[in-house]
Amino acid sequence: MRQERIDASQLELTEKVVSIKRVTKVVKGGRNMRFTALVVVGDGNGHVGAGLGKATEIPEAIRKGKEDAAKHLISVALDAHGSVTHDYVGKFGGAEVLLKKASEGTGVIAGGPARAVIEMAGIKNIRTKSLGSNNKQNVVLATIDALRHIKTPEEVARLRGKTVAEILG
Repeated sequence: MRQERIDASQLELTEKVVSIKRVTKVVKGGRNMRFTALVVVGDGNGHVGAGLGKATEIPEAIRKGKEDAAKHLISVALDAHGSVTHDYVGKFGGAEVLLKKASEGTGVIAGGPARAVIEMAGIKNIRTKSLGSNNKQNVVLATIDALRHIKTPEEVARLRGKTVAEILG
């Protein structure tokens, strides 16, 4: 698992708003309306992050969400076909997301929130399945959890004390 800090200022990040919700807080004088924006950012080249922004106006909530996502960037291990190096199930809350390695020409087979994360990371060939909860925020964070745990064959070989050829068979 890579824990290095990624400098967002040096990356060309694009954003995708996954969801905007209107939330209310009932107070003595009535109701306080606010907006919550779930935003995914990525450079399309192996870096992706998700963030939540809350504000009284939608554009401000999106801006805050983008800033939060840029603070939580991760790097993703990709293979030569623009896919993940191995299958993995990411978990967050009640949501589980299965990421399956795919061959060249498969394309992105993913639903809603998981697709946003996959596209922002720059993955070209992958199959995914959302298991458990379909809460957008939890699905996005489960997908990011799965991408965070994917290792390259070099990392696995180093951890096991073997050569890459032995790992790949």
